[in-house]
Amino acid sequence: MGKLFLSALSLLLLLGSTFAVRSGTASWQKGECQIGNINAQEPSYSIRAEAGETQFWDFKNDEFQCAGVSILRHRIQQKGLLLPVYHNSPVLVYVLKGRGIFGLMISGCPETYESSQQSREQSQEDRSRSFRDRHQKIGESRQGDIVAIPAGAAHWAYNDGEEELVLLVLHDDSNNANQLDQNPRSFYLAGNPGRGQEQQQYREHGSRRGEQQQQFGNIFRGFDVETLAEVFGVDEETARKLQGHNDERGHLIIVQRGLQVIRPPLRGEEYGRREEEGYYGGRDNGIEETICSAKIRENLDKASRADIYNPRAGRFSTVNSYSLPILKFLQLSAARGVLYRNAIMSPHWYANAHSIIYVTRGDSRVQIVNHKGRAVFDGQVREGQVVVVPQNYAVVKQAGEQGCEWVAFNTNDNAMINTLSGRTSAIRGLPADVIASAYQISREEAERLKFSRRETFLFSGSGRSGRGRVASA
Repeated sequence: MGKLFLSALSLLLLLGSTFAVRSGTASWQKGECQIGNINAQEPSYSIRAEAGETQFWDFKNDEFQCAGVSILRHRIQQKGLLLPVYHNSPVLVYVLKGRGIFGLMISGCPETYESSQQSREQSQEDRSRSFRDRHQKIGESRQGDIVAIPAGAAHWAYNDGEEELVLLVLHDDSNNANQLDQNPRSFYLAGNPGRGQEQQQYREHGSRRGEQQQQFGNIFRGFDVETLAEVFGVDEETARKLQGHNDERGHLIIVQRGLQVIRPPLRGEEYGRREEEGYYGGRDNGIEETICSAKIRENLDKASRADIYNPRAGRFSTVNSYSLPILKFLQLSAARGVLYRNAIMSPHWYANAHSIIYVTRGDSRVQIVNHKGRAVFDGQVREGQVVVVPQNYAVVKQAGEQGCEWVAFNTNDNAMINTLSGRTSAIRGLPADVIASAYQISREEAERLKFSRRETFLFSGSGRSGRGRVASA
């Protein structure tokens, strides 16, 4: 009996220690959220390349570690190509400016875009010579698009517009799809990229295990040249070019003659009649989607698709796993907000997600309050700055004199907002006597507090609340 008891006790201790390791790992993966103060963040460094630059926010910052994410911004010149790359975590891309084309390459998916033979009378040899290319499908992107990219999926982007293409990119580093550590990693398939995140680590901590900064390159560099020549069926000179040793262009390169790819005339179809029909009832529900055919793009800038609209205050649009089913696989969502002059978004909290807010135009006074009832942030957030709102922290926004627009990335595919003021708020749902007793006010005052705001989420403002302090990066 004693041996049985000791065996059971040993098993419990073993299970307990295993549980502790798992819990500790989960806590680390989700980030440490003991945040005393939150700051509006700006890019801390950048990596220049031939066709532009990439600006990085410091992912070691406490707020980004709490949310388990990292942020960067690509600025791609005309005829600029972002070289093919994949990441260790899911990615959401928001197009801040310009337009372009992009490709997502997933092994096993068919090459559905191909050039056709010229005529039936050609011989088989002539047909093979006239056949130019075959590749996986290509999409178009424009300002306001959200593009979802799964972890490990190689992708590229090209600026075929007439102005700079600016892409805001969020990496969900604590996502379950990432089984490495919480550091963002980019694996380039071509060129001699700067590998900005790693370069910043070297600046801060120096080299590790004898590695040197200049050794960073594309993934082919680590393979033996003879092996590459064998697996691709090319000569060794071509295999060496795959490694990009002497390529000084960086991760963004200029395609002087313009990029020649096979693509249908998508603009009229996807941004015209077909898009409207899909959104208002003709859209597939995602059940029939496969990873090869899944829709990965949705535009958030269209005023007509707003989920909440107040002509005196602004609008608010969301994209989640219901409107873009692939987001359920990524466990991410996004929102776009527009507030008019001095308008207010109701005080609220996200019940199941961190929210990473990037101001795209104007400025806003933002107040964030933690579980102790202390304001961890109270200041102006202006264009180009990022502020992180941790899960369950209460937040309120009031636009400045020029209004405010922003995009928010949320770490849940169906981020749920609970409001504190307005027609559907938590206060509205309380009995008047509970309000009167809780706040030591009369029943009449309680009813006024409860029913004074008839709007749901966006309120027209008078500008009386003051502008707060100016936030610094």
